[in-house]
Amino acid sequence: MAKVIRVLVVDDSALVRNILSQGLSLDPNIEVVGTASDPYIARDKIIELNPDVLTLDVEMPRMDGVAFLRKLMPQFPIPTIMVSSLTQRGKQITIDALDAGAVDFVAKPTSNVSAGLNAMLMELRAKVKIASTANVSHWKGKRVAPKPQTVASNALAESTDKVIAIGASTGGTEAIRRVVEEFPVQTPGVVIVQHMPGGFTKMFADRLNQLCQMEVREAKDGDRVRSGLILIAPGGVQLKVIRSGGFYQVRCSGTDKVSGHCPSVDVMMNSVAQNVGKNAIGAMLTGMGADGAEGMLAMKNAGARCIAQDEATSVVFGMPKVAYEKGGASKLVPLEKIASSLLGLLT
Repeated sequence: MAKVIRVLVVDDSALVRNILSQGLSLDPNIEVVGTASDPYIARDKIIELNPDVLTLDVEMPRMDGVAFLRKLMPQFPIPTIMVSSLTQRGKQITIDALDAGAVDFVAKPTSNVSAGLNAMLMELRAKVKIASTANVSHWKGKRVAPKPQTVASNALAESTDKVIAIGASTGGTEAIRRVVEEFPVQTPGVVIVQHMPGGFTKMFADRLNQLCQMEVREAKDGDRVRSGLILIAPGGVQLKVIRSGGFYQVRCSGTDKVSGHCPSVDVMMNSVAQNVGKNAIGAMLTGMGADGAEGMLAMKNAGARCIAQDEATSVVFGMPKVAYEKGGASKLVPLEKIASSLLGLLT
């Protein structure tokens, strides 16, 4: 019999606490062991109840979800799902929360609340199950960012026509940040699919743009893939890389899910295999499921060289595991060495 997942629900609204508790309890493998109206009460209940997963409101009085996570994760690293409003402020805090250690988030419905609520609760139940398997132990204690690897200057010689393709899902926002922060400004064009709904991908790209030497932006249809630029696939739209004359550009179109996702890593990587071939390199980072495994195998078969994040540093060892087992990724690499490994493959 499956282990029952013990959940603590944190939200300042009594109505929302009740709705989330009832919605989660519809799954026999989930037990809501307690609720809290603010982070101070939540901290006491975490010590008392030792939950497996936390659901955490983004915007709360006294202390918002981000401030709470920054205090909580180094002491009590618990897989946390943010429950986010779709306001601009809510989106920004959600991105901040992912940086602070949240595993994933669900968005509160803003229209057609009845139907939207059922869909949100179904998504929340699924994500709570994923979160219960997440490895967040690396947040324990004071985190020190690894020093960037020094890469030989000749690693980027004759590489301007190359494309780096990266896929990620659960835990991916932090993993992507740690990888792309190490890319020097002259790195070849990068395309990234991170499973995330529309609206959030622009804020994610904007955040990375503040931190990286390369320019980072949410991709628009027709954008050129070029040296010094990282393009993030927009949420809710499929992204493909095509060849146009002597350069590569992206096509952003189609809203149907592929391999369960939109954007899909499989869609992006299959297009890279078809149109970039041996001039591409790829990385599969932390994430639940198997999206991208077939696309990465297609890349390898087209002559590209690909790696995947190892189990020890993955929040969820799903996508990288399947990519490696299917043969698309040639080796498993710890997160702190992904950037230097990708840059090394450019030669």
